[in-house]
Amino acid sequence: MAMEASEIARLIKDALPDAEVRIEDLRGDGDHYAAHVIAASFKGKTRVQQHQMVYQALRGRMGGELHAMALQTSVPDKA
Repeated sequence: MAMEASEIARLIKDALPDAEVRIEDLRGDGDHYAAHVIAASFKGKTRVQQHQMVYQALRGRMGGELHAMALQTSVPDKA
């Protein structure tokens, strides 16, 4: 079962309320997404830690409902 882009964004925003989230469906199949997440809460964290925060926000759906996601994370310019 595929996930909607809006559901992915909602889960991330619920866990990281300060985040700016942009989701792209890469193939139009609801299984392959790109996520761009910018959050002040990433400040001082390694890229791996930032990605772990996003994956935790997805509550175990990676690899199941959500097959693949290219993830880019960053801190806002003025954080």
